[in-house]
Parts: sequence; structure tokens; C-alpha cells
Amino acid sequence: MTSFDSVSQQWLVGFLKHRIADRRMIHLIQKWLQAGVLEDGVVTVSDTGTGQGSVISPLLANVYLHYVFDLWANRWRHRDATGNMIIVRYADDFIVGFEHEHDARRFWAAVRDRLEEFSLSLHPEKTRLIQFGRFAADRRAQRGLGKPETFNFLGFTFICSIGRNGKFLLKRKTRRDRLLTKLKQVKAEMRQRRHQSIPEQGKWLKQVLTGYFAYYAVQTNGRTLSAFRDRIIELWRRSLQRRSQKTRMTWERMTKLVNDFLPRVRNLHPSPLDRFVVKHPRWEPSARIGLARICAGGAQQ
Repeated sequence: MTSFDSVSQQWLVGFLKHRIADRRMIHLIQKWLQAGVLEDGVVTVSDTGTGQGSVISPLLANVYLHYVFDLWANRWRHRDATGNMIIVRYADDFIVGFEHEHDARRFWAAVRDRLEEFSLSLHPEKTRLIQFGRFAADRRAQRGLGKPETFNFLGFTFICSIGRNGKFLLKRKTRRDRLLTKLKQVKAEMRQRRHQSIPEQGKWLKQVLTGYFAYYAVQTNGRTLSAFRDRIIELWRRSLQRRSQKTRMTWERMTKLVNDFLPRVRNLHPSPLDRFVVKHPRWEPSARIGLARICAGGAQQ
């Protein structure tokens, strides 16, 4: 979707009133919307938008989309879709998957009209209809086409792949542009920290890698994370080399520093299939049922 500069504040306040009965709270939010945005010393006040940059803007934007998109899309799924349909939204980015192509095309037209009613629109360059999933490769091969297209979402590139068992595998990799941007930031910061002590540099780089892995360390992304870590090590080695022309940073010494400070690559997130699986039996006497085994597919006695 486009940015929220065009959000109708009248509709937004109406949506808020569905859940907030306190008029003082509504009045406070209205004052927040009318406070304006300070840019280059100039305050700009608009009767549209959620005030980009304000602390409440993401919350109000999500409230707006909950009523404009989430509830409507869920209703469309139950009333109009002829096959299975999944919806994933984060802020103003969303992915919608369909079992049938004709459902996807009908939804595309319907959601475009729906958003226009509330002063929003689909991004013309980011909105695509692609064939993706376990049958995409075979169906494209039958039509004489190449590999299934990929798409980017929340910092990852999603790829149709095949696992070691020969079955379909949804592969997630760090977006290349995001990875390169992060490396440039680290490189620039290393210049500023060149004359810090080695323990200080090592502590900072550990924080960088730990934070990066905390988000991107998912299954199927290990090779990309290893390449990122290797590049960080090389940047650190070059930085230490430039500190003195007399002292040469050998790989033996560098390896010791890396083992002392930098975390290794490991998977920190369960697979989507295992995320909601409860692995231990649970007994609930208040429910008046015996020992239950809860799994992703439901409960079994």
C-alpha cells in the first residue's frame, strides 16, 4: 500500500469510537492528529494522514488497516473465495495466498476498490501476482517457463525450493540489498572505532551479530548468515591491520579473537510447522478431560 499520508482522519476517528467510549481519549487523539509535523523548522498541519514520525502513528495506522483491510479481507475469504486463502499483514505490507488463480485476480480488483474508498491505494511497483508454492515449478515447466518467481517480505526473500527429502521447501534468505546495506553501516562504524581497544571493538561487533541473528537466524538462511559473519570478520581484520604498519594481524590471532568475541551461526527460530506445536502432554482438570496431547493439528485424547 501507499504511505499513510492520505489516511482519512474522519474515518480513523470513527473507527476508534468503535472501541473507545471515553470522549476525553478521543479528543486527545484528535489533538495529536492535529499537532502537525515539524520538518526543517517548519510545522505542517494536515487534515489527512496519521502524522508520520509521531510515536502514535504506527498504532493509528494499524487501527485504520484493521477496519479497512483485515476485517474486510477475512469476510471476503469466507464469502467470495472458492478455494483456500491465507492473509499475512505487517503494518502496510501484506501477502495474500490463493489456491485458485481466478480468486487472486478477483481479490486484486476488489481490494483495489476497497482501499480507494478509504483514500489508500496499492503500490504499483510492489504489487504483483505470481505463481508460488509446491506446484509452481511443475506448472511453470509445463508452460515452458523458468523457475518460480521469488518475492520479498519483511526483510526476507522467499524462494520455492526442494529439501533433501525431495519434497517442496519454502526457502527464506536475507534480502541481498538489506544485507549489503548493513555491511556498509558496519564498515562505516568500524572506521570510527578503529582506535578503540580490541575488547571494545569485539564487544560492539558481538552486539551487531547477536542482534542480526536474532531476526534473520531462521531455517534455510544459514549460508547467507555465514557469509555475513565472514564478511564482518574480514572487515574487522582489515581495520586492525590499518591500525599499525608494524604489527601484522595473522589469521591465527584473528581466529582466536573471533572465537573469543563473535557468536557462531545457529538457528534461533523454529520452523513454521513446529512453531505452535506443544511437545509435552498437558492435563487440565478444570476442563474435565483426561491427558491431552496438543499438536498443530488439534487436540487428541
